Amino acid sequence: SICQLQQFWSAAFAVPPAQGAVKNPTFSVSKFNFFCFRERRVCQQQPSTMGILEKISDIEKEIAKTQKNKATEYHLGLLKAKLAKYRSQLLEPSKKGEKGEGFDVLKSGDARIALIGFPSVGKSTLLSTLTKTESEAANYEFTTLTCIPGVIEYKGANIQLLDLPGIIEGAAQGKGRGRQVIAVARTADLVLMMLDATKPNVHRELLEYELESVGLRLNKRKPNIYFKIKKGGGVSFNSTCPMTRCNEKMVQTILHSFKIFNAEVLFREDCTEDEFIDVVSGNRIYLPCIYVYNKIDQISIEEVDRLARQPFSVVVSCNMHLNLDYLLEVLWEHLMLIRVYTKKPGAPPDFDDGLILRRGVSVEHVCHAIHRTLADQFKYALVWGTSTKYSPQRVGISHIMQDEDVIQVVKK
Repeated sequence: SICQLQQFWSAAFAVPPAQGAVKNPTFSVSKFNFFCFRERRVCQQQPSTMGILEKISDIEKEIAKTQKNKATEYHLGLLKAKLAKYRSQLLEPSKKGEKGEGFDVLKSGDARIALIGFPSVGKSTLLSTLTKTESEAANYEFTTLTCIPGVIEYKGANIQLLDLPGIIEGAAQGKGRGRQVIAVARTADLVLMMLDATKPNVHRELLEYELESVGLRLNKRKPNIYFKIKKGGGVSFNSTCPMTRCNEKMVQTILHSFKIFNAEVLFREDCTEDEFIDVVSGNRIYLPCIYVYNKIDQISIEEVDRLARQPFSVVVSCNMHLNLDYLLEVLWEHLMLIRVYTKKPGAPPDFDDGLILRRGVSVEHVCHAIHRTLADQFKYALVWGTSTKYSPQRVGISHIMQDEDVIQVVKK
């Protein structure tokens, strides 16, 4: 089509032929106008990914150079809302064209951990050490080019660990295989961020920025804000606590930028405009994250102590197998898993085959885990363990279980 367009342009601006000469039969003004219109329409229908990236870059630059004060806070809130909207559009799958190749694997086991980090930080070595899974490890970058799953067997639980390809700067915009890596990370129960202890902390900041850009909120809880879109009545704003970081005008400004003019908003805690934007967007994922600093055998003791004292951080050496047992303990604690053992009448507890459940589950959840019809036949249960005042204690179906409790269910 480019060659045809060049021929049309050359024919259109060519020197007129002499009198009596034959005109160029391949050129027609009407055909040229129709061709230009058709090409312009096709270009307008193509995905404007580059346009969205340019808008995101412009908004980020304007936010960075705008000083935050009373006069600019509403302008900044509007910019942040537009930024969140454009980032959501960037993550939406394309409706046309061929589907991209992904490497998501079937979720299995009692929990899933996504292993994320820059290239050549020791992710494959950690996977091979913890799961006995063969993953190619080398001293050059981009050794792993696809998702390699492994299973950690710990305290009777099967924890799926995914070794994902290394993330590079700009992964949220699709550089490398960043978008596929982040898409798999959104399905995990915990993010294990692998960092090189010999390199500056800028790697951690870059990874946090890339994950934040795609809606992953690390080590944060969902804001306690009630939000519901209505069909009419305007925006109803209420709060049950003093508001110091956001107000009604800011809420209306953000909602209008999302083209929402009728909604009910209730703040149950003092939240920022960024947290309210997350609630309105509705596609944020809140995950626990453990920062693992590898290669501590190559730095000083003082630097190891400084890294170990940071929140949610663990220092290890995969090559020398240092501190890996403590890493497993931290993973178990942040996954909030518990073990519940069952007991039949007149028989000892079955400590070989326990139930792996989430912390805070009730007796009803235990019944559903044993058999889907057991809760309907439930009469009472006898529980031995730390969740009772004495052992055994007769409890109801709403009793909250704790780690290593033993339960015996009595049917009607």
